[in-house]
Amino acid sequence: MSIVKRSIDAETARRLLDAAIEKSREMGKAMSIAVTNEAGQLKAFHTMDGAGHLTIQIAQDKAWTVTALGVPTHVWWDYIKNDPPLLHGITHTPRFIIFGGGYPVMEEGQLTGAIGISGGHYSEDMEVARHALEAIGAPLA
Repeated sequence: MSIVKRSIDAETARRLLDAAIEKSREMGKAMSIAVTNEAGQLKAFHTMDGAGHLTIQIAQDKAWTVTALGVPTHVWWDYIKNDPPLLHGITHTPRFIIFGGGYPVMEEGQLTGAIGISGGHYSEDMEVARHALEAIGAPLA
């Protein structure tokens, strides 16, 4: 009575990190990049010189949110914005992020990890994360 799970490997986590750093530099943004495994445990992390210290935790929390719920962080605002109990309740859950920059890393339809980016406007964080996922050939959720 068990299940078999896939998990992101160290090489893939590093490739995500490198692609995110490359895109961040291209954009002129100092960012923090977190890659977690499917359980939300940190697999790879980098804070670029000049990134704000708050970006360190936010990047990790974006990746954690994705693995906790299985969807990109940006989908949550549309889901909760017109539902007062959720809007005023779930947003107080520690580590839960409802703005863009966190995406799942999927392999053959299974969540293997997540990437979280923080350091720009959330739309810029999303752009960096999508670039990193495209660099490893992962589908965008």
